[in-house]
Amino acid sequence: MSLLNDLININLSDSSEKIIAEYLWIGGSGMDLRSKARTLPGPVTDPAKLPKWNYDGSSTGQAPGDDSEVILYPQSIFKDPFRKGNNILVMCDAYTPAGEPIPTNKRFNAAQIFSNPAVAAEVPWYGIEQEYTLLQKDINWPLGWPVGGFPGPQGPYYCGVGADKSFGRDVVDAHYKACLYAGINISGINGEVMPGQWEFQVGPSVGISAGDEVWVARYILERIAEIAGVVVSFDPKPIPGDWNGAGAHTNYSTKSMRNEGGIAVIKKAIEKLGLRHKEHIAAYGEGNERRLTGRHETADIHTFSWGVANRGASIRVGRDTEKEGKGYFEDRRPASNMDPYVVTSMIAETTILWKP
Repeated sequence: MSLLNDLININLSDSSEKIIAEYLWIGGSGMDLRSKARTLPGPVTDPAKLPKWNYDGSSTGQAPGDDSEVILYPQSIFKDPFRKGNNILVMCDAYTPAGEPIPTNKRFNAAQIFSNPAVAAEVPWYGIEQEYTLLQKDINWPLGWPVGGFPGPQGPYYCGVGADKSFGRDVVDAHYKACLYAGINISGINGEVMPGQWEFQVGPSVGISAGDEVWVARYILERIAEIAGVVVSFDPKPIPGDWNGAGAHTNYSTKSMRNEGGIAVIKKAIEKLGLRHKEHIAAYGEGNERRLTGRHETADIHTFSWGVANRGASIRVGRDTEKEGKGYFEDRRPASNMDPYVVTSMIAETTILWKP
């Protein structure tokens, strides 16, 4: 095993100018990350200078077998924390050979919204709180839980410390550092209310970069969990009953909200979000109705509400924002399995472009 580790950790730059680029994309389910690697002649820092590539879309549920070629367009570059050196991770989106975005390419529409001059002028910031659950491999049961049984009630696990309260910290900490290495603007981690559940936060990130960074952070997490022999679940309610679900609370502000008098802009934005509540809920993740019950720090899925420091509301405004009269708000409705391209662009479209 020591020889294998030595080989895995070879520094290519000692003997070659060539680098390895791992191309990442989202498969047909909308949550299945895929990747494959290729050799490039030297270091690259601009995605526009990377070659397009293709894959077999019939094997990812994105193309028929008789016309299976799907084209990858490189969109953003991150340092590869696994291969290190000048090797890179490349976030891509997917197109037909004719250059049309395939139906599961949610990045394309999001990029159009974020490139709209009215949206770009507002410099939309996002902070996304990605919750997830670590599961024991093969048995689909949370890490640290007795097989076929349950741990003690929720209470001591949130931000908890100790072998009987914190399960999977090595995976979580490895992920934190790997994201920082990659150049992802990860801003923190914490243990969540349900044992075996964790959260990482990405942001503040501007516009389309928020979606890119969350997807690459998810990829890195899946890779680290693969090494550790555990499974990552983004299910919004992995365990039925009196256990917290998993969300992806999305913190949001525009330039106008961050400026003096921004609280009035925030209130108008929240009003618009309320008018399109059903449309947003429909786009905020599969199975979210199992999580948004009005219990376990959620608002009921059928009712739109907002409040200051209220974690039982659809939208939470922080005490600092209220006090300073400017700042940001938190959309608490998105599920842990939401597509960050869809959620971030939809919030911008509703609050900046949409005219009720």
